[in-house]
Amino acid sequence: MAWPRLSQRGPLLSRFSHHHVVVFLLTFFSYSLLHASRKTFSNVKVSISKQWTPSAENTSYELPEEIWSSNYLFPSAEEATLFLGTLDTIFLFSYAVGLFISGIVGDRLNLRWVLSFGMCSSAVVVFVFGTLTEWLRLYSTALYCCLWIANGLLQSTGWPCVVAVMGNWFGKAGRGVIFGLWSACASVGNILGACLASSVLQYGYEYAFLVTAAVQFAGGIIIFFGLLVSPEEIGLPGIEVEANPEEDSHRPLMSGADSEDEYEPNYSIQEGSTHQAAQAKAISFQQACCLPGVIPYSLAYACLKLVNYSFFFWLPFYLSNNFGWKEAEADKLSIWYDVGGIIGGTLQGFISDVLQKRSPVLALSLLLAIGSLVGYSHSPNDKSINVLLMTITGFFIGGPSNMISSAISADLGRQELVQGSSEALATVTGIVDGTGSIGAAVGQYLVSLIQDHLGWMWVFYFFILMTSCTILFISPLIVREVHHLLQRRQAPMLTE
Repeated sequence: MAWPRLSQRGPLLSRFSHHHVVVFLLTFFSYSLLHASRKTFSNVKVSISKQWTPSAENTSYELPEEIWSSNYLFPSAEEATLFLGTLDTIFLFSYAVGLFISGIVGDRLNLRWVLSFGMCSSAVVVFVFGTLTEWLRLYSTALYCCLWIANGLLQSTGWPCVVAVMGNWFGKAGRGVIFGLWSACASVGNILGACLASSVLQYGYEYAFLVTAAVQFAGGIIIFFGLLVSPEEIGLPGIEVEANPEEDSHRPLMSGADSEDEYEPNYSIQEGSTHQAAQAKAISFQQACCLPGVIPYSLAYACLKLVNYSFFFWLPFYLSNNFGWKEAEADKLSIWYDVGGIIGGTLQGFISDVLQKRSPVLALSLLLAIGSLVGYSHSPNDKSINVLLMTITGFFIGGPSNMISSAISADLGRQELVQGSSEALATVTGIVDGTGSIGAAVGQYLVSLIQDHLGWMWVFYFFILMTSCTILFISPLIVREVHHLLQRRQAPMLTE
């Protein structure tokens, strides 16, 4: 059996200039910094909960009890934990709404401006939320909610913009492995956020927010002056011009047609379209939703992002709460989940490039993810075993999540139906990630609710159910693409 080649135009790396490397690194670290500020919040939840709740008894004889109690928001740690889960939900809902808007805005305005504005303004909000309010002793649930809504809206500018910029610079050949490696930006951001938070947490949680906000603001300034959003900005040909003229090379890795023979390369969603890609108009939200594969992958990502973000938001708290490990130690151990996601996204992206199909790779990984969730839910109070099971779980859950949000979103936004127009990329990415964030938002509230009433084991049962639903939503694509793979494998045998 001869597997299809990744590219028919020579070695993949030989096609990249130093501009591609700079774009890869700038977009990678810009989103890493956005994720680092989010991770800081999840890493300091225990400290925030302690600050918001009173001690067992008042040992101060210098201050009246009403003044002593004014610094606290909640009478118990349980209520503080529930509010922290509510903040996660608020953030993700506003983030989800913002993604739908940011995708449309990103396709119509300069991507560099939108990304830089989002990074800098989000950094200011994070500073006010975590640092300024603590310095001024401004404890208010309404203020925290308003700030976190604003942060969600501003952070939503990041992902659609960076995926669109990457889609402008990197073509279909090798996209799975390139985007698989690049999508590790979120996991690297988690690691960076955990390291920054744990390094200054001894001085107070407000300094963790201060450090990450300062670094993110500096990153936004660098993006504004250094990022090139497309090759055309410096006179280089776009990836459509560079593409292989053979018809098969333009065929997307997922197709809405029932078979490859029914594929219609001359069809375009844009009326009266020409070959002048530069004049292509941005497609509407409704047109983007109707593109083949967008709705199934969006619904699947809603379930999968719920699980992935639950680990992102709650893993340090789970390790500290369930096993009694120190908060700073739990922060560092939680990094291994992201390490697994980095390896999983890159390796699974490479395999999907070799197969030229995405969904069969996702299906196998998600089936194994169910087993890894069962195993991790029964992890003993042993750090080495826990880290091993955590890394495996990250591999099989974080890997597919990275693929859907990056490589598959780029495939969907550059399929033949929109003639590979970059004006569809940010919109499609916003739809997929926005739908995923809605699922994640609902999930964070449910996780805190399930944990409070039923315990952590039922939380893992919930994760298994959501992972199964992810497979269910893309099952028609899985069946179709497995059938194509079998046909491709049988074709050489028939010719012999």
